[in-house]
Amino acid sequence: MTFSVPPLFAAWRQTWRAGYTLRRLRGDISAGVTVGIIAIPLAMALAIAVGVPPQQGLYTVLIAAPLIALTGGSRFNVSGPTAAFVVILLPITQQYGLGGLLLCTMLAGVILIALGLIRAGRLIQYIPYPVTLGFTAGIGIVIATLQLKDLLGLTTAGQAEHYIEQLGVLILALPSARLGDGIIGLTCLAVLIVWPRWVPRIPGHLVALTIGALLGVALEHGGLAVATLGERFSYMVDGVSHPGIPPFLPSFDWPWNLPGPDGQPLHLSYDLIRQLLAPAFAIAMLGAIESLLCAVVADGMTGSKHDPNAELLGQGLGNLIAPLFGGITATAAIARSATNVRSGAFSPLAAIIHSAVVLMAILVLAPLFSYLPMAALAALLVMVAWNMSEARHVLHTLRIAPRSDVLVLLTCLSLTVLFDMVMAVAVGLLLAAGLFIKRMSDLTDTAELPRGFHQALQDMPEHVRCYAIRGPLFFGAAEKALGVLRKFNPEVKVVIVEMSAVPMLDMTALAAFDNILRDYRKDGIGLILVATAPRVRLKLRRAGIHREQRQLAYVNNLEQARRKSERWLAEEN
Repeated sequence: MTFSVPPLFAAWRQTWRAGYTLRRLRGDISAGVTVGIIAIPLAMALAIAVGVPPQQGLYTVLIAAPLIALTGGSRFNVSGPTAAFVVILLPITQQYGLGGLLLCTMLAGVILIALGLIRAGRLIQYIPYPVTLGFTAGIGIVIATLQLKDLLGLTTAGQAEHYIEQLGVLILALPSARLGDGIIGLTCLAVLIVWPRWVPRIPGHLVALTIGALLGVALEHGGLAVATLGERFSYMVDGVSHPGIPPFLPSFDWPWNLPGPDGQPLHLSYDLIRQLLAPAFAIAMLGAIESLLCAVVADGMTGSKHDPNAELLGQGLGNLIAPLFGGITATAAIARSATNVRSGAFSPLAAIIHSAVVLMAILVLAPLFSYLPMAALAALLVMVAWNMSEARHVLHTLRIAPRSDVLVLLTCLSLTVLFDMVMAVAVGLLLAAGLFIKRMSDLTDTAELPRGFHQALQDMPEHVRCYAIRGPLFFGAAEKALGVLRKFNPEVKVVIVEMSAVPMLDMTALAAFDNILRDYRKDGIGLILVATAPRVRLKLRRAGIHREQRQLAYVNNLEQARRKSERWLAEEN
């Protein structure tokens, strides 16, 4: 593994090599404005979903997105808060407060930078598709369930830690549903479903939120209570509280100066960092998976090629610096990046322009955000969760995939919902690896060759046995495959093993070969290996399994093996 630094600004270098023109600049501006408009309500809704004020999501787009676009390795990735992180970040916020969440994000940034430095970007290809599909579908289910509270205006008692408890709390709270919130939530959800089919060029969520806000004002005048963003969140200026989000830029502050779970400033300590390392590692792993998958999708749409290690480095820098200005965890979002490509983006400038759109929204439109109903934002996240769950892909995979892959998918989905994503991915990878080893070991076998298999075997001496090994000899298959070489009658004096179909062998196989040779020496049996691949022969020799007179020989074909066995038998007699 190489420790050279991946190139910064890789995406920009690709842009200049491809040639930048005025037409492509216009495409970047158009895409940046489009994605920026989409990002504003999503950033606020996702920040609320992880338990922090909505402006923290906007600050994430404002700081992390342009920084990642500047330093990362994908020309088309658009970064910001994403739904995938909700299930990880919400428990961190509940346990450690806003300060703990931002500190954990910084630690995740350091881990991502380290992954980029050790060039771990290609490791994404070793994560099986059923694992990724399983945990994303599970995350979608959890997010949708969490939004039922605001979607229906439920009043819940206490906080539940696990999904089953959360579901129970929501069911018990159903009688407290408020009519106003329910009407807005279901109306916005209907608009989000139907509008893209009618007018796909205008983002459906903007129409849904506008209708939701107007409907909320009308219902308030009609006497129905509606929970709004301005009622739920506020900010302080000179000791005076104002509803909604602040219409000014974030200021620099260390995360440990921000509120912890008790509302008091967080105290930085070794013990706190130790407690946050595990969730930080989970954030970094999910961030790496999401960003690199997003880059792969963008490459498929554009025919480009990203630099995975530079992308990890850019994601790390974004998550290291954004929390210093109030930004939460950021990663590339597939939906926003795909919209970016479809809107005509050509370079990372589009992602930077999308941040500028969010900046203008903070400075100009912040007072209007106070009128957004919480039910409308919840409906938006329910739709995001549905899209994220990829229900059609899940059902299609369940129908066509091998049983082992179906088991992996369902295991990851269930563990994500019932426990957490970290356990789901870990168990899913172990299960997928175990099933893969089982399948590979089933492909490896050793069989005795009949006399009619080859002309050379027809004249083979009576005291010779011929075997063929097919498949890789590794720890999952070596003992089973090589154990056959011990099962023959005492009259056998020479064993021939045809190995042309053995592509590799590991230390377990080498140790098994060594044990077989030791037993053959005791019994006076010679071993002839036929047509071993050069790399296999090299490994055997490095392990000390060399040619020995009347004991071990390497030959190229069965004809040579027959002559060698005849010579050994003649010498013995």
